[in-house]
Parts: sequence; C-alpha cells; structure tokens
Amino acid sequence: MYSLTVLAQEGKQIKVQSDRTIKDQNRFPGATILAKVDKQVYMQHEGIEIWCDQAVHYGDDKFVKALGNVTIKQGDTLTMTSKYAEYNGNTQFAYARDEVFMETPSNTLRTDTLFFDRLKQQAYYRSGGTVKDSSNTLTSKIGRYFMDRKQYSFNTEVKIVNPENTVDSERLDYYTEDGHAYLYGPSTVKGKESTLYCERGFYDTKVKTGYAIKNARIDYDKRTVFGDSIFYNSANQFASATNNIKVLDTANNSIITGHYAEVFKDKDSVFITKRALAATLQEKDSIFIHSDTLMVTGKPERRIMNGFYDVRIYKSNMSGKSDSINVDQTTGYTKMIGRPIIWAQRNQMTGDTIKIISNTETEKLDSLIVYQNAFLAQEDTLKAGYNQVKGQTLYGLFKDNEIYQVDIDKNTETIFYQRESEGELKLIGINKVLSSSIRLLLSNREIEDVYYYQNVDGTLYREIDLPENARELSGFNWRGEERINSKADLFRGEALPELTKIKGLPLPKVEADFFDEETVKRLEENKSEGSRLLEQELKDAELKETNEQLDSIPSQKSIKQDLKTEKKQNQKKTSYIDPDLARTAKQRDSITVTTLQYPEEKIKDSIK
Repeated sequence: MYSLTVLAQEGKQIKVQSDRTIKDQNRFPGATILAKVDKQVYMQHEGIEIWCDQAVHYGDDKFVKALGNVTIKQGDTLTMTSKYAEYNGNTQFAYARDEVFMETPSNTLRTDTLFFDRLKQQAYYRSGGTVKDSSNTLTSKIGRYFMDRKQYSFNTEVKIVNPENTVDSERLDYYTEDGHAYLYGPSTVKGKESTLYCERGFYDTKVKTGYAIKNARIDYDKRTVFGDSIFYNSANQFASATNNIKVLDTANNSIITGHYAEVFKDKDSVFITKRALAATLQEKDSIFIHSDTLMVTGKPERRIMNGFYDVRIYKSNMSGKSDSINVDQTTGYTKMIGRPIIWAQRNQMTGDTIKIISNTETEKLDSLIVYQNAFLAQEDTLKAGYNQVKGQTLYGLFKDNEIYQVDIDKNTETIFYQRESEGELKLIGINKVLSSSIRLLLSNREIEDVYYYQNVDGTLYREIDLPENARELSGFNWRGEERINSKADLFRGEALPELTKIKGLPLPKVEADFFDEETVKRLEENKSEGSRLLEQELKDAELKETNEQLDSIPSQKSIKQDLKTEKKQNQKKTSYIDPDLARTAKQRDSITVTTLQYPEEKIKDSIK
C-alpha cells in the first residue's frame, strides 16, 4: 500500500497557460515567471485550477506561487480567492493570505491566512476568520473545516450571530448542512429576553432549540433557572430543566427547588414538580412551601404562586398543610384550600379555607382568617384534654409574627380546662359555653383571657361530672402527629423521587492536529526552494515574501510596455501558439489562448 505522500509525488505536472513567460535564473533559480497581459495566468493540476495575475512556477518541484487576484477552484466544492497563494502539486497543499475568501455550496469564509490540504480535504486558519451561511455569521480566532462531513471546528473567542440569538463559546463544532452547533467549555446563548449558560451543550441554529448540561442555567429578567440539564427553545421562549432544579427569583427574594421545571417566558410562568420546594425570605425568617407541584406566574412585581397536592408549610413559628395553596405576593395573601390546617404556637386551626395575610412592606405576618367550620384546638397545659373553640369564621391577629388575638363569630362553642390562675396546676373544672362570638387573648403562646359576647350560655363542670365523650366538640380532630416542626418534616413520609437519567453530550472527536506529524513530514519531504511555508508558518510567524522578490516580478503594465517596444524594434514577425496550451484551451471553453507575436529567435528563449 502506497502512502499519500508517495501517491502525491507520482502525480502529474502542473499545466500552465500564460500570456508571457520569463526566465530569471539569478533571482528565481529553477523557476519560470508567468504573467498576465490580457488574460490571467491559468494553472491546472489533478482537479484543482488556479488563476492569477502573476506566478512563479517551479516546474521540477511542481510548486507555484501566485500573486494578484488569485482564484483557486476545486470542482464545484470549493472556490478560494486571495491576493497571494502557494500550491504544491507533490503535497497537494495550498496556502493563501491577504483578503482570503473561501466559498463552498453552503457557506463562505473570510480570513487573513488559510491553509488547504487537498489530501485530507481540510481547510484551516488561526489568525481569525468569519464564516457565513444562510442564517448565521460565525467568527473565531482558530477554525478548521472538514469538507467530507461539512463541519467547522472553531476555537478561541467563538461567536455565532443571527437575528434571534448570539452564541459565545471557547470551543464549538458547527455542521453547515443542518446548522447544528455543539458547545464545549463556558458558553452562552443570548436572546432578546434570556441568556442560556452551560459548559457543554447543543444548539440548533435553524429551529432555535438547545440542550445544555454541566453547570447549566438560564437567566431571565430577575429570574435564574439552574438544572443538571436544560432544554431551550428561543422561538417560543420555552425552557425545561431536569434534576436538581433551582429557580432564583431576585424580585421576590425567593428560591424554588425541585427535579423538573418548565419555564414559559411569554406567560411569565414557571412550573416545578418532583419534590418541589419554595423558600421566601420574610423578615429575616424564611417561609417554606412544599407540594407535589408548584407554579409561579406573573411579572416580577405581580408574582402569584400556586401549589397543588399535599401542600406543606413551615416557618419558625408556624406550619400548616392543605390540598392546594395560592400565594399572591402583590397583596400579601396566602390562601389554603382543601382540608387546611395551621399550627401556630400551641394552637391548631382548621376550616374549609384559611387565608393568611402578610404586610407587603414589612413582610411580617399580619392576620389570618378561617372561613366556614372554623375550629381552634389547644392541648391543655397538663395534657388532661384539649381546649376547643368552634364557630363559623375565625379571625387571628399577629404581632411580631406571634398570634395574640383570636375572634370567632357565629354560633360559637367552647370547651376550656379551667385552672387556677397561679401556677396553673389545680384544675377547677371544664367550662362549656355557647355564645354568638368569642375573643381570645394570648400571651406567651397561651390563652390568657376569654371573652364571650351575646347569648352566652355556659356551664362549668367538675372533671368527674363531665364524661370523656362529652369533652370534645363536634368536628374535633387533633392532628398533632402531622405537625411540621422543621424543614425536614416537609418531606416526612415521602420517598425520594426517581431522577431522570440525563442524556449526556459526547465530547468532541479527538482529531489529529492539522499540522500533525504525518503532514509536517509530507511537507518537509516535498519542500520547494520558493516556499516559506514550513520555515515560518509552522512557527506561527506571518508569511512575508521578501520585497526584493515581489518587486522583481514584472507587472502587467511593464509587460505590455515591453511588448510594444519589441514590436517597434523588430520587423520580422512570426506567430506562435504553444500546442500543449492550445489543447488545454480547447478542453476548457472558458480558457482561450492569445496569439502572441515575437521575433523568432526570442520565442525559444522565453517560452519553454
């Protein structure tokens, strides 16, 4: 099996067509200078074509340096223009600099310096480049194009810009046919109203969807969503996050956690489930709300949170449970619906609906209302029984987040264990009273005074005179074992959720360096005397031809002047057409050979 290098070395010579050829062995030993008079210099080698204004052609080395309006074309797959280029037929390696423009069927590239390896079918730049396709503009410091898979690999200061988003990354692989971008390292996708960050991710630039993992987050207006993985659709401003979710809301000093979340930016809503927990800071004390599902909607200044299924609340001096909850942070109202229960100090309060009201300025608890079938129960000091109050509606007032007054209206009933005021040890009796309304005053978390209003009817029973079954009001249900006494109790009795297995993103394919050991060896073995490629470019130095060499190549103007002078000085003329070039011209309709008239003795010296 022959290596690529051997096959390249056995390739054909570079075919050339030129209006004028010049030999100058002193300044260009072993080379022929090709120059434009009317038509550009044309060269062809095994499927690649080159046009330029002037060229230095080293025939033995199959090497050419092209200058001025250079165009290099490889079939219908690649066209490259520049001010200067080199091409080596042995290595099939091209190099271009100064205003380089490369065009493929799906994209264009502009850069200052470009290398093109025909054997690998790869192009490479490292001095900054700009790639454009139908919808995106991509820039980077370093770029590499794999023609076989239509993929760019960008490195360092990578940016994608389109009308909807801007993508920044340190390493990005981009597939030109489908517009898919794979992000590696710190990366952001910035839209008009949100910014996605990750350290590994995928983004479809055509349908505007992305998938982020590794330190993934989305930043919205005063809201940030974190998760192990995030799906992002910028077209409809939707995002979903999976596993270890955290939603930080700076507008309301709240954090919501869970293991699955959906964000609808246009509707300003967040949906979180799987061990969902909301924490809101109130007067240096957080209130925690846990439920199966939490939903937050509304603009930052008008947030509303709804919780569904097995809602649990915990605050340092209060806790509760219900089937669902509604929290309006604008009004400061928290409404608990579906078998709601509140524990405050030593009191248990139940009813059909419970509303807790907070002061929106101080964020302190202000009051609470229990609607329909209000019931307050408190365990007796010595646990002989339960103090109980029931009625239609209950109103409670807070001071410094402690309940200090309770009013119960309509058809109230009470049972109180009456003890001596001093020491509260000796039980005087059990007091049962009916009235229209009742007011309780509490101090140090204990009921201190009771006031009955209108239609009062009561009896104080000795303990032995009131049977056990008469010591509970209708509807009494002590639920002390359910009381939430800590943050950990919010999840009591719940199994840990089964987390979704995150589908990872593959690491980028490990590619050999563009100038790998094999390529360097190939270039070294076929190095031409006229090339500065290996000498300077492989060391990251900018390629610069010596001014002496560049200045010595005749310009189109000087060549035409020389021809006019020769015509005047010579009377004997002859017409000559190089047969090889003529045959080449017939094969390509776009190439014609100009008939040049020279003195017969000069033809043999100037055209070889």
